[in-house]
Amino acid sequence: MLQAALSIVLSPDVILAVIGAGFFGMFIGAVPGLTASMATALLVPVTFFMAPVPAISAIVAATGMAIFAGDIAGTLMRMPGTPASAAYVEDAYAMTLQGRANEALGACLLFSALGGVFGSLALSVMAPQLAEIALKFSSFEYFWLVLLGLSSAVFVSSSRPLLGLVSLFIGLSVSLVGQNNPTGAARYTFGSVELLTGVQFVPAMIGLFAVAEIIRSYTKPVVQSYRMRVSGAIFRPQITNQKRYPVQALRGASLGTVIGALPGAGADIAAWVSYALSKKFSRTPEKFGTGHPEGLVEAGASNNAAVSGAWIPALVFGIPGDTITAIVIGVMFVKGLNPGPMIFIQQPEMVYAIFLVFIMANLLMLPIGWLAIHAAGFLLSAPTRILMPIILLFCIVGSFSINNSMMGVAIMAIFGVAGYVMEENDIPLAPAILGLVLGPMIEKHFVTSMIKADGSLLAFFERPIAAGLGVLTIATFAYPVIRSLRARRRQMLNA
Repeated sequence: MLQAALSIVLSPDVILAVIGAGFFGMFIGAVPGLTASMATALLVPVTFFMAPVPAISAIVAATGMAIFAGDIAGTLMRMPGTPASAAYVEDAYAMTLQGRANEALGACLLFSALGGVFGSLALSVMAPQLAEIALKFSSFEYFWLVLLGLSSAVFVSSSRPLLGLVSLFIGLSVSLVGQNNPTGAARYTFGSVELLTGVQFVPAMIGLFAVAEIIRSYTKPVVQSYRMRVSGAIFRPQITNQKRYPVQALRGASLGTVIGALPGAGADIAAWVSYALSKKFSRTPEKFGTGHPEGLVEAGASNNAAVSGAWIPALVFGIPGDTITAIVIGVMFVKGLNPGPMIFIQQPEMVYAIFLVFIMANLLMLPIGWLAIHAAGFLLSAPTRILMPIILLFCIVGSFSINNSMMGVAIMAIFGVAGYVMEENDIPLAPAILGLVLGPMIEKHFVTSMIKADGSLLAFFERPIAAGLGVLTIATFAYPVIRSLRARRRQMLNA
């Protein structure tokens, strides 16, 4: 069976599909506003003319490359290409300002590839078992999981958690725009039909990071020191990181695989939670946000592992783990591959061929990513007067293409100004994106759970997994408060 799968994967059409889609995904992910989901959607028409395995292989390669490529713009220009990259963009960009862009991008690349390989192996070995666990998650468990993700805002705000909470509540407030759950009534739309679907987080993210950075490049041109080529070895510094952070890499890959296997979670939540846990358990948490690679190692391994993990419920039960696997399931049906338990019996060689493609794509990420990093560094050495208008043009195109609407461009512009004002007042940007991404999810799962429980809050603790997640979440939020009260009490006793 494995030999048959290997012969399928090593065919020229599969290899060419993986390489071509890899370069395509790398380009899409590196441009602010063009997401991995968009890369997948753009590939769908092309897959209609391909055989089943090359078609799936192209999507697998493009997705993994796009998730990593979001780190390139985030590291070099503080403009994360994906919400997952926004989790650790402060550390990555700080390393660039210190002349360590090669080390930051090398860490993102290597540990993304290792996390992807780990997730692929978990996909091939433990898919049925992990999918069975994922099916036990109801709206109660998802509520606690998303709330636990929101707690990341406190930890990713390096020195001033109160300002991190302010930023988080800004994002949560914006997430209320749209249709009320579950009635569907318009809420804070000010009569705009286009706002009925809510504020899209991709244009908002482009505004907060990219447009705000463009504004800053003109208002404070002296401090812009990222216009440099990536100098120095990319992979050599990772020998030290591998020796120093093996536990973090393994923990990030494991957590990313599990979170990715949960339908609706995905790489974004995995990266945020992993970065927060990395800081929580670090021996030097005060270094986070100042150019410390530890968070990059753990979160980088987590986001690509989550990409593989999302395929577990998709293949085993035909349940999409995220937007990308929802598209993939449609492609599989068109190609005659019906996802579900029977595919492992009726077409096992196809399934194992997909597993091998995951491993191949993540290994090919290393040379393709190396080329992309050097190409990006060369392009970004252009003068600001040339570079910034081109970046702004890409931002406008990316924001418009989300819904083919100028509302996306308007949202980008508004959040660009807001992001600039927030940073001038030392309010971190990342928690606002976290609140905007997770706000609709937490409202949906809370309302659904309350309807199921007929308004009883005790129902959130009646299921074993929900109770465990609930206790963990409450403890996570309570810990900083308790620690602060203890510190005040010690000061009063010493006084």
